[in-house]
Amino acid sequence: MKRLTIPLIVAAAWLPAAAHATTTAHTARGARLELRHTSLGNILTNGRGLTLYRLTLYMFTRDSIDHDRCVAISGCISIWPVLMSHGRPAAGPGVRRSVVGTIKLPDGVRQVTYAGHPLYTYIGDSGPGDTSYVGQRQFGGTWFAVDSGGRIVKQRRVAAPQDQRLPSPSLGPP
Repeated sequence: MKRLTIPLIVAAAWLPAAAHATTTAHTARGARLELRHTSLGNILTNGRGLTLYRLTLYMFTRDSIDHDRCVAISGCISIWPVLMSHGRPAAGPGVRRSVVGTIKLPDGVRQVTYAGHPLYTYIGDSGPGDTSYVGQRQFGGTWFAVDSGGRIVKQRRVAAPQDQRLPSPSLGPP
């Protein structure tokens, strides 16, 4: 029992420190915004950092310009982590530098904004440019991608094949 308890205590003490170190390492030089071509067109992605490398960036419909509402909702930022920056955020090719900014959150963290939209990543993204969570409804709002003009990008709806569509209601004999 003692052999199992000591490694568990060490692991429990190490994990939060490692997570904080990883977050700090990814944001120490400032976040980088890039455009990535996806099935939804060109959208903003995070271009720096090992675990956040080129993941889709999202905006939350409950936010207002330069104001993050997710931080006040229990559990929200654990699912939709804010895009943080400790330095001036960088803008890659096609990203409008003039609309890249930051806001200060209650805990002192600087969150990156684009055209006033606070930006987030999603813990469920499977890899670079994943757009399967665009349009997700959660925490009382909807999460959309953002294009280079600062406009929301909604998930495209794909029509069902002809043989799988529901029949139209009959209006009676022709």
